[in-house]
Amino acid sequence: MNKKNKLQLFQDQKVRTHWDEEQEKWFFSIIDIAAILSQSINPQAYWRKLKERLKKEGNETVTNCHSLKMLAQDGKMRMTDVADTETLLRLIQSIPSPRAEPFKLWLAKVGAERIDETEDPELAFDRAMETYLKKGYSKEWINQRLKSIEVRKELTDEWHERGMKQGLEYAILTNEITKAWADKSVKDYKKFKGLKKQNLRDNMSNLELVLNMLAEASTTEISKKKQPEGLEENKDIARKGGNAAKKARVEIEKQTGEPIVTAKNMKTLLDKPNNKNIENK
Repeated sequence: MNKKNKLQLFQDQKVRTHWDEEQEKWFFSIIDIAAILSQSINPQAYWRKLKERLKKEGNETVTNCHSLKMLAQDGKMRMTDVADTETLLRLIQSIPSPRAEPFKLWLAKVGAERIDETEDPELAFDRAMETYLKKGYSKEWINQRLKSIEVRKELTDEWHERGMKQGLEYAILTNEITKAWADKSVKDYKKFKGLKKQNLRDNMSNLELVLNMLAEASTTEISKKKQPEGLEENKDIARKGGNAAKKARVEIEKQTGEPIVTAKNMKTLLDKPNNKNIENK
């Protein structure tokens, strides 16, 4: 079975999933989730009634659901309703079942944490440090990663000052920076490392992370000096900032004889024998 239609286990029960490479999103079979959480003997009927109830309540969540062909129990590919992660979590909140309660409690906890972080942004850094430590990252790498978040924030603040729109335009400019210093688009870089939803920076070695920071910091400083207007001028600045980091990358590779941009991701970097730090090779 290919990766796009693989089965994932949820409480020892199978949930059909689909990875949309273009949108970079996972989609989940709603009927499979409904069967697990509701324990209904007829999950298809349960989902139909749930859809009707949500529509009557004026809930627009169901409009975000669509159908995809997935492998059915009879071994044939059949159309079934699917939802992405955000939509699925919203639907779970509407399922009155003890099995759904842990998700509801978790969502409430996450929501409270985000509100707290709005009041005190330092909490977000503390939570990030704790999460990275649990994943096995070294404190040295974590400190560098947190610094990269600070550098990124300075860059996005500068883009905001230049009138760039958060979302698509930020993504376009980030892509220009990455292509310039790493010779790969963000999408190709993630594919090279075997990533899907995972954060690219979380899967970089020390040197990759340092050069990415250099590219973003350079872009920020050049932008402050040049004060570009419009997307095209900002793209030009992004490329200049990325090229500054590329020069450093090329020189380091010349001196070491080894590539800095590699296919190694978090798993391979952390699984190295006796590895206590994310290394550069």
